[in-house]
Amino acid sequence: MKPSVSSYSFQQLLSSGKARPVDLIGLAKRLGFAAIEYTDIRPADGLTAEETACILREESEKQGLPIINYTVGADFLKAPSIGQEIERLCEQVEIAKLLGATGMRHDASGGFPAPQSRVKGFAQALPLLAEGCRAVTEYAAKRGIATMVENHGFFCQDSLRVAALVAQVGHENFGALVDIGNFLCADEAPALATGNVAPFAKHVHAKDFHIKSGAEDAPGEGYFLSRSGNYLRGAILGHGCVPVRQCLGILKRQGYQGYVSIEFEGMEDCETALRIGCANLRRTIEAL
Repeated sequence: MKPSVSSYSFQQLLSSGKARPVDLIGLAKRLGFAAIEYTDIRPADGLTAEETACILREESEKQGLPIINYTVGADFLKAPSIGQEIERLCEQVEIAKLLGATGMRHDASGGFPAPQSRVKGFAQALPLLAEGCRAVTEYAAKRGIATMVENHGFFCQDSLRVAALVAQVGHENFGALVDIGNFLCADEAPALATGNVAPFAKHVHAKDFHIKSGAEDAPGEGYFLSRSGNYLRGAILGHGCVPVRQCLGILKRQGYQGYVSIEFEGMEDCETALRIGCANLRRTIEAL
């Protein structure tokens, strides 16, 4: 395993204008990471997404820091049609190819179906989600890009739902992006949940959270609610409640040897948080 970082972790710098997407590659290298992944590329002024992707790849090659994954949103249940969402995601596969990435994560559903939706539960949605994911991965396989769904978005966040979707798709090019922290958003124990999906891991996110019981008073700014009403706040990796070493050990025993990307969502200064988190992640990997 090697430490990587998601561009989402630098949201503070991107939102404030202190850094451009292309600047993150050199910054990630200086912070000690071995690779970077990008989330939803924002085209630079006057440029297309394709041109921006080429600029990022050129900088990646210049810095000697690979772009290993590309992350985009998707929702097969709320899109105008499954066919349109498949077509849009296949276009995103081409962006991943331009970046030089070997993997692309896309959602299956962005959240629970709308109340008026004809889909009322996960069992009913599963064939539709699998149809969309299968079509995208069949296209991506021809481009040398593995595709994956993340435990993300409440509706398809539980480990057994992710495992069921991977099984229903039934394609060797499709698997899971295992975010060891995101299981807490669905109130699952991270180690137990990681064990359920580890055999399907195509990529891994190392994320940490502080947790407070929903039975307590609201802790205020910085926290959000899990599906069952517990309070979560993003943490520096190693400072929170996620059993990072245990989860990575499970993945390693299942044969995972790829990159592990920190995805930081906390209130602390992101550069400080990522420097500390990268050092913690390296020590954990070396100890496994």
